Amino acid sequence: MIYKILSVIGLAIFEIYAAIPAGFAFKLNPIEIFSYSVLGGLIGVFVAAYLGDIIKKWVSTLRKTTNNKVAKEPGFALKIWRKYGVIGLGLLGTMSVGAPICIGIGIGFNVPTNKMVFWCSLGVVLRCAIFTAIGYFGLKLI
Repeated sequence: MIYKILSVIGLAIFEIYAAIPAGFAFKLNPIEIFSYSVLGGLIGVFVAAYLGDIIKKWVSTLRKTTNNKVAKEPGFALKIWRKYGVIGLGLLGTMSVGAPICIGIGIGFNVPTNKMVFWCSLGVVLRCAIFTAIGYFGLKLI
């Protein structure tokens, strides 16, 4: 049982989209799936936010310098940022690409870390609630 719980938490640290179906595959209770995926998602948020500088330095040593060309059209994250600000980036970005990536994008846009952590944490809870409910009621239909 402990391996199932740790698997769901570990998957949720990186990607909640994998953790919730794994929880249902392990035949866990939906409340447990929600709780463990929220816990893992929040761990991912805090690791990305507060250990981001260490990770950033490590990644920069691995990256090779490339020719940076300016994109002709703004990307998805920049469109969200321009239209909705930090709240949209924290909530919508977390729902679409995941909290650790949104934290990185927010740091790139010079958003204060505490604001990004708050909105991304709220996005993680919302995302876990929605997808656990979809999974639960979807399995009830079968």
